[in-house]
Amino acid sequence: MSMRQTSSRAKARDCILVGECVEELRKLPSESVDLVFADPPYNLQLSKQLLRPNDTRVDGVDDSWDQFASFADYDTFSKNWLAECRRILKPNGALWVIGSYHNIFRLGTTLQDLGFWILNDVMWRKTNPMPNFRGRRFTNAHETLIWASKSQAARYTFNYESLKAMNDDLQMRSDWLLPICSGPERLKDDDGRKAHPTQKPEALLNRVLLASTNVGDTVLDPFFGTGTTGAAAKRLGRRWIGIEQDPDYAVAAKARISAVKRLPSSSLETLRSKRAEPRVPFGTLVELGILKPGAAIFDGRKRFRAEVKADGTVALPGMQGSIHRVGAEVQGKSACNGWTFWHFERRGKLRPIDDLRQKAKHQLGLIPEAPLVAAE
Repeated sequence: MSMRQTSSRAKARDCILVGECVEELRKLPSESVDLVFADPPYNLQLSKQLLRPNDTRVDGVDDSWDQFASFADYDTFSKNWLAECRRILKPNGALWVIGSYHNIFRLGTTLQDLGFWILNDVMWRKTNPMPNFRGRRFTNAHETLIWASKSQAARYTFNYESLKAMNDDLQMRSDWLLPICSGPERLKDDDGRKAHPTQKPEALLNRVLLASTNVGDTVLDPFFGTGTTGAAAKRLGRRWIGIEQDPDYAVAAKARISAVKRLPSSSLETLRSKRAEPRVPFGTLVELGILKPGAAIFDGRKRFRAEVKADGTVALPGMQGSIHRVGAEVQGKSACNGWTFWHFERRGKLRPIDDLRQKAKHQLGLIPEAPLVAAE
């Protein structure tokens, strides 16, 4: 891992580029990054110190990098860095940006104006948020993430099955309950103070990267801070690029990421999406002899029995067609997934014909291992 300040960025990988984010982004080649994760300045507009009821000072965000003269200046800054991020994203790339109520709505407008296509807004619900010390507003217990593809036509990565499995086989929702960064994970300076006021928890980045990248993808963070994105990316076998204008933050991030160990390749395999698998039509099963013409297939309760034909259609008295169309007709529905509706019989038990499709994929060399399935 390195920190570099050179003008050549064509092969930048697993490194921190020290400099102003827009200037450094302009040095990167177009369509070279798979994902951007950005935690930009919030533009909190703080005019004075924030104090607790006992008059002790809250260690909040009052750094110069979070201060802008006006909303217009902030919008111009946002448009510049987001435009560069869109340029360097690959055609099927995507971007995540996180913010609070101070800035996330302005960022959403800019994203849409630049041609990004918003896929979701995700609410990070904090299990341990900072209280509202003045008691004049609700406790601000969440931040919002916007997930957007480079364009409406982009075939962005979404590891749906992996996220569903992570969530006990329930679809992952757009509200994520995670703690703020604290304890040993929170980086401290020599005086024991927070090294960075808005350090994000690695659990948050872990979920973002597992959801929307694959092993080997390149992830860029234009506001790198103390390197949470890089640490999560390295652990998960992703390549990363960080841009950070503060040399002290960059030094802390470098030391942190150097101590991270990449997980073994075998533990990084994600649950493969069936949508991403190569298509094999039902007729191929007949052509390969996996299901022979004249074989019988049934619904899961054996209410209906259909005969397989030589042309890959199936037939019942008075109807013939594809597994999907005939399955829909016998149920009186407009649509049906024939792969899961129809079953073959093996050793007295019914199994979905989708099992046979996996066998066909193996015979065609599309998957490495053959399932131990055969039709009788």
